[in-house]
Amino acid sequence: MNKNRAISGFTLVELAIVLLIIGILSAIAMPIYQDHALQGRIVDATNALSTLRVRMEQHYQDNRKYIDTSWAASPCSSSASAGEFTISCSSLSSAAWVGLAQGTGTMAEFAYSINQDGTRATVSLPAKWGSSASGCWITSKGGKC
Repeated sequence: MNKNRAISGFTLVELAIVLLIIGILSAIAMPIYQDHALQGRIVDATNALSTLRVRMEQHYQDNRKYIDTSWAASPCSSSASAGEFTISCSSLSSAAWVGLAQGTGTMAEFAYSINQDGTRATVSLPAKWGSSASGCWITSKGGKC
């Protein structure tokens, strides 16, 4: 056996340490990434509800009522979708309305609303995000508006 030959390569302990570090980093990074991905999808709902409010107010300015049985159909006449959210209206009358963005798929636990006064509400959230709130849309983990 040649004693002058250099030993090269990694030991099993070194490889185990590298795998441990990768495992720890991915255990920390993956939930953070998933939460940021959810936050990015919530924007679809809040934008769609804000747009619905503008369209409803334009309709009200033109017709002096939110629901119209004549030729001018209300923007709430049919449901729409925005990303992973279904946008619909409830409590639609000539003087009031409530717009609702209900999540589907990975966003199924999320629901947001807005009404004719512009009052925003977080109808439902996953438990780890906090609890529902009136007066604001909770768009990040921790339950703060």
